[in-house]
Order: sequence, then C-alpha cells, then structure tokens
Amino acid sequence: VQLQASGGGLVQAGGSLRLSCAASGRTFKSYTVGWFRQAPGKEREFVAAISWGGGSTYYADSVKGRFTISRDNAKNAVYLQMTSLKPEDTAVYYCAAPDPMDYCPDDGRFEVFDFGSWGQGTLVTVSS
Repeated sequence: VQLQASGGGLVQAGGSLRLSCAASGRTFKSYTVGWFRQAPGKEREFVAAISWGGGSTYYADSVKGRFTISRDNAKNAVYLQMTSLKPEDTAVYYCAAPDPMDYCPDDGRFEVFDFGSWGQGTLVTVSS
C-alpha cells in the first residue's frame, strides 16, 4: 500500500486542522493505519491508530480528547481531526501502515518499528 498525507499548515494555538491520508491499493480496507509525528530534534512518536474496520481507535495520551482518527474505506482515506492545538503539536505528521496489515496490539501500544509502509509527511505548525 502507498500512502500520502496532506492537510498540514500554519494554525494558531487553540485552532483546528484536519489531516488526510490517501492510500492506493485494493487491500487498503484490510489495513490498520497509524499517524505519527516528528518534531525537530525529536524522535518520531505515535499519535493515533485505527483498525481496518474503524471499530477500534488508539491515541497517545498527549492527544487524547483533542484528536480524532477516522477512516472512509470507500474513499481509501484516513483522517486525523486535530482540535485545541498547542505549540507542542508542531511536527511533521506521517501516516503509516503496519506489518502485518491488520496489526493491533492488545495493549494499544504502537511503535514505529511496527510500521513498514510510510507516506511523505505533512508539516503542522502551531503558533503561540
């Protein structure tokens, strides 16, 4: 599967953005999809993930209650709605697919190395 993130931009603290992840491939609907982010000088970190059918969602503690992940398998797309944005949310955001495609750990803890397919990122900048 090939993935491409879009929707980033510059927003003031407290504002909202919606990121999109467009995917190619007929098997997309069978994939778990995750969002990660990488701030300057920091390691890439998990943000959110959604199971293949959309029935299970997972969030990092830092974004829980502010971000919402969703998917539309008919459109081969996954979305990340971000609200109440903070300057510390500034990062390049990536969408990714794991190997195996339907991987969802029982404890909900996703790691970068669980994901083998990555799209190009989209930059989100939150000004204070």
